[in-house]
Amino acid sequence: MSEDRKTEQLQIRVSPSEKAAIRRAAKHSGMRMSDWVLSKVLSVRQERFQQLVNELSDTEKPSYIIAELNEMLSVLPREELQRVVSEGPPARLTSYWKNYVAAMVEHAATRKNARVPMWIEEVQPLEEPIFGSSLDSLRLHLLTNSPPAFRRRNIFIDSSVGDRV
Repeated sequence: MSEDRKTEQLQIRVSPSEKAAIRRAAKHSGMRMSDWVLSKVLSVRQERFQQLVNELSDTEKPSYIIAELNEMLSVLPREELQRVVSEGPPARLTSYWKNYVAAMVEHAATRKNARVPMWIEEVQPLEEPIFGSSLDSLRLHLLTNSPPAFRRRNIFIDSSVGDRV
């Protein structure tokens, strides 16, 4: 979906309790009601995002999944990015992968001047730092050059969303 100007209107009839439920869900997601409804109707990329994130817990070669997530987050227009990442990763992910995905999403949202989803704040940063290289000589570089979203989560890498490894 592109960032075309919205020129059409769609009206649906709902009960007062359905409208209240939609309002609560939208507020919890940090979205306007219409954006939240669209996110549910137009959720193919959102499903793919969740599928990729789920695969992180089941693979021994996460670099391919991270690369695909990177590509997806890099090319999504701002409004679609906000819809696609509105729901956080599943509970079964390790703390490291929850933090890595949260940092990727926050970094992509910041780059696109998009709203950072509320679930990001619920992911507690790692207690111990993780470095993207085992070389001691690179640690200072990683400490000073990692994107802020990753540094806040105690993950020190040299490239991130939008960059090519």
